[in-house]
Amino acid sequence: MTGAGAASFAEPHGHHRMARRPSTASLLLSARGLRAFADGFVALLLPVYLTRLGFDPLDIGILTTATLLGSAVLTLAVGLMAHRLAPRRLLLAAALLMLATGISFALFGDFWPLVVIGFVGTLNPSAGDVSLFLPLEQSLLAHDVADDKRTALFARYSLVGSLVGALGSLAAGLPELASAVLPLDATAALQAMFVLRSASRAASSSPLPPCSASIRSAAASSSSRCSPSGCSTISACRSPRRRASSSGRAC
Repeated sequence: MTGAGAASFAEPHGHHRMARRPSTASLLLSARGLRAFADGFVALLLPVYLTRLGFDPLDIGILTTATLLGSAVLTLAVGLMAHRLAPRRLLLAAALLMLATGISFALFGDFWPLVVIGFVGTLNPSAGDVSLFLPLEQSLLAHDVADDKRTALFARYSLVGSLVGALGSLAAGLPELASAVLPLDATAALQAMFVLRSASRAASSSPLPPCSASIRSAAASSSSRCSPSGCSTISACRSPRRRASSSGRAC
């Protein structure tokens, strides 16, 4: 069969090759792993770093309380307005905030600036994910699969966080190893880990796969909105299987 004949045969039978986009679930699971790794070593290195800066246990407790309180306030605020905003924009904004937090935490050494940075940037002082990423990603996961597969997907999401978080805890020994091998003091090595944490947080905000052309054409005849860069809101992001079973929502 000639090249033109093969092309004419493949086109109607759907055998043309197209790059397969990663699913929303696979992107979110990868993002969960990156964040869990960073949270694993930061949870152990944060009190060590603050002690090296000269803070006493009361100061460290106040800083930890400020970070947890900031996480709670920001998560509550995002939960109240997330349904009106695009999830991709929320995740990117959260990643940029975390990036700025880690860099600022490595640059400042005074008590009150660190309290403000910890509250606004919500540095995670625990091995578990307590940031605003968690409710955003869970809401997206719930819309990405059929109802009977949702429990298995959430189990994988939790398993990835636990296993990779344990590996991150092992990485807490890297600053001591780096200071012994490289011309770095212990404080500079600890600061580098906070920058690494920020980079991993920024990398964890993978953009959501855009809606397909068929979904966009279906959305044009409904009240739902779907943009080429991704679904317009969290409530609008539904998997193809769930869209097929629900009428009136195209995305």
